[in-house]
Amino acid sequence: MDRAEDTLPLGEGARGEAVRDVQRRLGTLGHDVSGDAGGEFGPATTRATRAFQDERGLPADGVCGPVTWAALVEAGWQLGDRFLYRRSPMQRGDDVAELQSSLGALGFDAGRVDGICGPDTARALEEFQRNSGLTPDGICGPDSVAALDRLAGRRVGPTSVAQAREALNLQDAPRHLAERRIVLGAPGALDALADRVRALLTEAGAEVTLLHAADGSTQARSANDLDAELYVGLRLSAEPSCRVSFYATEGFESVGGRRLAELASVELGTILGLAATATGMRLPVLRETRMPAVLCELGPADHVVVQASALAAGLTRCVASWVEHRLDSPA
Repeated sequence: MDRAEDTLPLGEGARGEAVRDVQRRLGTLGHDVSGDAGGEFGPATTRATRAFQDERGLPADGVCGPVTWAALVEAGWQLGDRFLYRRSPMQRGDDVAELQSSLGALGFDAGRVDGICGPDTARALEEFQRNSGLTPDGICGPDSVAALDRLAGRRVGPTSVAQAREALNLQDAPRHLAERRIVLGAPGALDALADRVRALLTEAGAEVTLLHAADGSTQARSANDLDAELYVGLRLSAEPSCRVSFYATEGFESVGGRRLAELASVELGTILGLAATATGMRLPVLRETRMPAVLCELGPADHVVVQASALAAGLTRCVASWVEHRLDSPA
């Protein structure tokens, strides 16, 4: 039997057991695929896939590629379905995100609500277990879930500890570009623009690293290893576009990422003469970076090439303004 993950990407016209698996998962999550025969990726499955992608903060192209497949698998987990604990590779799923959100709302710092069971989540779980009179083993099983359910009404507020910590870190950070560690992610096509942005930021005193890996998770790992303070990704769009994305999910958003996305979307959109948007997304590079991160999707290519110098200067101004003002509301 073909497994969906072995036959990706799956799009309209695909057939087989892998498509049936995708349809089953979409249906379980409330997305109607009944207009297509089982195992046939037709218009109904395409619409359902787009709806799921939009719901999950992913590019809504109607094709089930690796990122969409991973999101489908993760969406199938609910807290209590399995034991959660720190291991390698790290567990991922909506159950982990629910655990992180619940712990954060109770005042235990589980880190970003990213659905990845890493060291911050394990430490917060152990602290919660210790405070709840449970064995602090870092394993979320039935007893821990029951304790979380009992305390569900005792949330400390609408903002998670991790979100509040990010805001505090931004407030306390230096308000100048000198020696700020910035990563630029440019996986091809916009190398000239990325080189110009790097030169301008370096002239202003920032320590800038340029990454070319195509995979978002690889970019995120590299940025984390560099202990960067900001990640700015550049991606070429085939269509006229000026979308600047930041990380956001239910129960958490990157306040620093949102602020820079709002600044950059206005500045870059004006240069390209396009309506611009700052959008909360769950793309891997935004989800897995530990620092505020944005992804600038610009197009079409000929417009970006013509305006490259202006775009580089505009983006540099946005980063400088973000470093200086951080959490101030956009004008």
